[in-house]
Amino acid sequence: MKILYAIGGGEISELETYKIDKAIVASTGKKAPKVLFIPTASGEPEGYVDSFNKLYGEKLGCKTDVLRLLEGNTSPLEAEKKILSSDIIYVGGGNTRMMMKVWQEYGIDIILKKAHEDGIILSGMSAGSICWFSKGQSDTEEFERGSLDNYTTVDGIGIFDAMHCPHYNEDTRDVDFDERIKSFDGIGIAIDNNCAIEIRSNTFKIHKADSKANAYKIYYKNEVVHKVVLDNEEEYLSLEELMKL
Repeated sequence: MKILYAIGGGEISELETYKIDKAIVASTGKKAPKVLFIPTASGEPEGYVDSFNKLYGEKLGCKTDVLRLLEGNTSPLEAEKKILSSDIIYVGGGNTRMMMKVWQEYGIDIILKKAHEDGIILSGMSAGSICWFSKGQSDTEEFERGSLDNYTTVDGIGIFDAMHCPHYNEDTRDVDFDERIKSFDGIGIAIDNNCAIEIRSNTFKIHKADSKANAYKIYYKNEVVHKVVLDNEEEYLSLEELMKL
């Protein structure tokens, strides 16, 4: 079974997404699954790794490991072995464009697609949710220039053929994304912080760690931006229907 979780955002150090993280671990059906953390987008800081280990290791009882690519000590073969021997892949937030460039140099994008085909659960938040989509709205400029004048559209690895906006309830992301979707030939999936969409084979379901957080299907049709709240927390619905304009 192919399972993917895209989380809109939240602070794992504050356990803001705990309910979602617990669902991700439960999806393996294993008592102590192996979880691989990929913090490329954030620059691989030890504090982020520690927060992840405390949540997924100490609190959720997983066997955790981390894939470091920026230090240059991990070969593509070693990276592939780590990824394909895991039960769950969790990609952290940060600079999406930089992350995708590093991944392409290592072939990580291709390996992650294989992991998905092999039934390894893919998950992540922010940059770690954008990466699963064909395209996404990103604040890459803020990481690269130190300030944010405009959001940008970045490419993901395209497992889910839609445009994605994480942190939809932050700042002016909603206004920008609703405008950006006008030039995209397909649907957009926007997700607030502390909310996630789970894609399970040909179905999907919404998970919330905050009852006020939402996920949305957004698309442009007949010169109108349409926005539909996705609120199926209790049942899986058809992915085919979700993808229709």
